Amino acid sequence: MRISAAYFAFLLVMNSQQARADNWGHWRGPDGNGVAVDASPPIEWSSTGNIKWQVELPLRENSSPIVWDDQVIITVADPADDQRAGEPPMFAFKVLSLDRDTGDLRWEQTATIARPHQGTHETTGYAGASPCTDGQQIYAHFGSRGLFCYSMDGELKWKRDDFGQMETLNSFGEGSSPTLEGDMVLVPFDHQGPSALYALDKSTGETIWKVDRDEPTGWATPLVVEHSGRKQVVMNGQNFARSYDLETGEELWRCSGQTVRPVSSPVATNGMVFVGSGFQGAFMGAFHLDGRGDIAGTDKVAWVIDRDVCDISSPMLSAGRIYFHKGKSGMLSCVDAKTGAPHYTAQRIPGVEKTYASPIAAGGHVYLTSVTGTTVVIKDDDELTIVATNELGEAIGGTPAPADNQLFIRGERHLFCIAESP
Repeated sequence: MRISAAYFAFLLVMNSQQARADNWGHWRGPDGNGVAVDASPPIEWSSTGNIKWQVELPLRENSSPIVWDDQVIITVADPADDQRAGEPPMFAFKVLSLDRDTGDLRWEQTATIARPHQGTHETTGYAGASPCTDGQQIYAHFGSRGLFCYSMDGELKWKRDDFGQMETLNSFGEGSSPTLEGDMVLVPFDHQGPSALYALDKSTGETIWKVDRDEPTGWATPLVVEHSGRKQVVMNGQNFARSYDLETGEELWRCSGQTVRPVSSPVATNGMVFVGSGFQGAFMGAFHLDGRGDIAGTDKVAWVIDRDVCDISSPMLSAGRIYFHKGKSGMLSCVDAKTGAPHYTAQRIPGVEKTYASPIAAGGHVYLTSVTGTTVVIKDDDELTIVATNELGEAIGGTPAPADNQLFIRGERHLFCIAESP
């Protein structure tokens, strides 16, 4: 009987872990490509159907939620009480943990209270970077205010607030998200001043390496890829797309061609990485990871697309296909990752007018989210097939987070949990 009881308890634990196995610990998902391999969220919802819960939020932000086990984590910049006439407003920069099943607040931590030295774009607030977690600790980056590390229970473990002040182009705000890899947390810091990429010890916050970058303002997030047993950090940039050795920060290769103030983050598969930008021009390059030095014009550039490339949103890579919007529009392209050959190009998606959120894939479908609050679901396929159009009734800037049979969407005023109604 003791053996049976122990075995039964083991099965319960395993079933519980499997039920929540598909965590979404980073705004680009577990592999950085925007894909939830095992998730199967609903494809249809509305303000009156398949909404499990919704929670009111203080201000509009374009940062995205992350999901780990029974927690949904978001960052906010909440207006503080100390407001002075003629001065920029004061904000409380917070990390919130919500119960995944109910939306109830589990814990709330104020990282810092500060008066931003610059403004931000009218479409977002001051907490533009998305948090990330490995299930052991949570990392929230508030740009000039610093990087803050919390336990899964909300205890502050360490902070780094010595990066300096970012001076972003046109005071558009700060929003590059950190990336976790192994024992490191990678922190991008591209702006109009001295730019850099930091690799910090995720347990202590101490600098492992720092590499200076001759790059102006950008909002891309680092992607870690592995080739021939060596891990590389790939970063977009206005001057160059670059790769760095993860262990040392040594630059491995670079390629020019990107457009100004890049926002889009890379995706990768099968020994190739794809980096693009689409403001005041268009460039998406497919780069072999075994390149060294300046690879522009060499056979280490597998293919290039010079039109209809995404701007604010990032591309999504699923089953050998790369999906991306044209600029900030809803027009969608889908190309073969290996060759760059188009399956379809700049196709108009009814209901998707302007895009900040990046496409995501789950359950054999691709989710395309418009700033206006519409999410169109298409088949994850070579041919464009629309299967559903959904409305939430408020603006959406952040990328949705799929996990298991749920989809979490941050709107202008609420965080929504989308799930099939019983």
